[in-house]
Amino acid sequence: MPDAMIIRWVLFLTLLVQIARGQVSYSIPEEMEKGSMVGNIAQDLGLDLQRLKSGKARIYSRDSTEYIELNRNTGSLLIREKMDRESLCAKTTPCAVHLQMILDNPMEFYTITIEITDINDNAPSFQRNEFRFEISESAAAGAGFMLGRAFDPDVGTNALQSYSLKPTDKFRLELHNQADGSKNVEMILQNPLDRETQSSFTLLLEAFDGGNPVLSGTVQIHITVLDINDNAPVFMQKVYKTTISENAPKGTILTVVSASDADEGSNSVVTYYISDTVEKNVAEIFLINEKSGELILNGQIDYEKVSHYEINTQAKDQGGLSNACKVIVDVLDINDNSPSINIVSSSHSISEGSKSGTVVSVLNVDDLDSGVNGQVQCVLNEDIPFSITSPSSNFFSLQTEQELDREREADYNIIVICTDEGVPALSSSVSLRVQISDVNDNAPIFEKSNYEACVLENNTPGLSTFRVKASDADWKQNARVSYILEDSTVNGVSVSSYVSVHPDSGLITAVRSFDYEQLKDFHFWVKAEDGGSPPLSSNVTVKIIIQDQNDNAPQVLYPVQTGASVVAEIVPRAADVGYLVTKVVAVDVDSGQNAWLSYKLQKATDRLLFEVDLQNGEIRTVRQVTDKDAVKQKLTVVVEDNGQPSRSAVVSINMAVADSFPEVLSEFTDYTHEKQYDDTLTFYLILALAVVSLLFMVSVISIISVKIYRWRQNKLFYKSGANLPVIPYYPPVYTDGTLQHVYNYEMCGTTDSRMSDMKFVRPYSQNTLVSQSRMGTVQREKKEQEVDNLTLEVIP
Repeated sequence: MPDAMIIRWVLFLTLLVQIARGQVSYSIPEEMEKGSMVGNIAQDLGLDLQRLKSGKARIYSRDSTEYIELNRNTGSLLIREKMDRESLCAKTTPCAVHLQMILDNPMEFYTITIEITDINDNAPSFQRNEFRFEISESAAAGAGFMLGRAFDPDVGTNALQSYSLKPTDKFRLELHNQADGSKNVEMILQNPLDRETQSSFTLLLEAFDGGNPVLSGTVQIHITVLDINDNAPVFMQKVYKTTISENAPKGTILTVVSASDADEGSNSVVTYYISDTVEKNVAEIFLINEKSGELILNGQIDYEKVSHYEINTQAKDQGGLSNACKVIVDVLDINDNSPSINIVSSSHSISEGSKSGTVVSVLNVDDLDSGVNGQVQCVLNEDIPFSITSPSSNFFSLQTEQELDREREADYNIIVICTDEGVPALSSSVSLRVQISDVNDNAPIFEKSNYEACVLENNTPGLSTFRVKASDADWKQNARVSYILEDSTVNGVSVSSYVSVHPDSGLITAVRSFDYEQLKDFHFWVKAEDGGSPPLSSNVTVKIIIQDQNDNAPQVLYPVQTGASVVAEIVPRAADVGYLVTKVVAVDVDSGQNAWLSYKLQKATDRLLFEVDLQNGEIRTVRQVTDKDAVKQKLTVVVEDNGQPSRSAVVSINMAVADSFPEVLSEFTDYTHEKQYDDTLTFYLILALAVVSLLFMVSVISIISVKIYRWRQNKLFYKSGANLPVIPYYPPVYTDGTLQHVYNYEMCGTTDSRMSDMKFVRPYSQNTLVSQSRMGTVQREKKEQEVDNLTLEVIP
């Protein structure tokens, strides 16, 4: 760029910044180099540079040519493409480029107006290289001849300013102002012509602009002097006016111009043509019939491009005399353009928590028609929580009308219909799809308000009991539910030692084995928490009910069983039938049917004398007591619960059929000695069994030692053979050191002969006689007492 141009650029670079309601204006000269700075939009609008980056600031223009670009890092507007004011605006002043700067999150847009000022980069020029005229020598002084005017694309002082004609001895110039501001050039004859003196002339017409430096253009005028033609053609009207609708078909006749010539012969024949003063592009649209003067449409006219034409028409006779008139053509607008919708900016996703009035999309809507035909209204296709407004001319904003709820509607297909007000109305539409992004606004909800489950006692630790289930109406991570066991205590112990909750599935698992007799039920709380930020949660109460199992045998409370003394119930000999002798009292710590007890008489000295009530355990006489009945009576009562399988306890009851206590005492004293004899015999039997077992074990150990010695053949190992572990041995009849069955033996003895008799009674299964009661069964206590205290003497 030459130094003079740089100086002019500096002089013309005037920055005019006007900020009001998100608008900013700049003024720059045309033809600025690429990369030149227009201004700093961030500073002028008071925006933070970080906001430009986070909002993805960008420049939007209506046409596809991007003359301006934005540097987000500095906030500067830079020239991207050279701008030629004449190409952009032609003669329109002022010439401005209208842009929008769009920011997202939240969506904002600012209007940027850049005025392009003119520089004198175009010289005036003529459409034709030369003009030729044939003028009669009889032409009087003052006769005028229209010349083609010069054109300068520049505006203002840089536009066409003046003309000069050389030489000026015969002709002078006269300028005529036109309605559009232009000037028609007419050449006026100053002195009469004489063909015999000079038959032709060559003149130089020069046009000048007002720039600095001044630029000019020239054209030559060739004049041929003709013989006498007295009268020039005369038009019927100096100005013709006509109208035509845009998009009229080619060949349409607009009007007919008419001129007459008072001469006769060939000098009276008039020929019509369009003046050279008409711009070339206009002259191509219209043509005129040379003979008839019909002005005919020869091309397409568009009201949106040009709405008014002024066509200079000339009539010329054969003698070279001419006259001119003006035809004014007004183009009538018809509604032939549908609204054009351009999406300036659009958010494909919007948060459901967005406030009412949040901008979703900005549309630019243009209608090239004018008046009511170009007035556009936009509406939405259906009843949705969105509205469309027009914040500025040709711009429409799609925004939320109320708060959105993704759980109610996850996305919207919005159709914007824009219609002009022409008749008939034309419309266009555009479809926008908006996804509603999720916000964690819903807490998990359990399927039930509370949960209750039953678990059988004596369960295996790790047993899965049941599952809690919660759902979250949110989406993805916000809907991911985790289950947490709330901290609480059960009987002073943390609930986590009783149950656990799987964090993903909500499966509740028993951590320990429950005992109904210690814990009937317990409560705890499970929290369902989603994966949002911050997380939302809800709680539910869970009740675990322990169900009873028949794992406890009945416990006999009365009569009390002791090993050191003998307690007997006295039955008077005068007792009637149904006499209540005593009552067996037992309890079962289980519950329900597992605690329902029944009483049965298992064994009795005389089964025909006593009976036991099945329900309450009362022992009554069945018949009248007689003298033949033995004094000593022994009853074995089985107390059985109703569980499946059932459990039982056995109690032995001594009874004395007597009328006086001394009689009872003498009988049971002998019984005590007899019991001592039985205990002594039991002791010796156990001692003998222990000796035999010891000998057996020594034998086994010796055999094993010899085998190890032979295998290793090591004397040292032989000496240490005494330290080898003892391998216990159990007879095949016994599996765990206890008898498989309970055996009952009945002993009958006399005090005088010291003779005894032993009778074997059938065994009872352990399933029938179970001694887990608090007092123990009578038989087991009796056996233990016999081993410790008594010796039974047997005399053959």
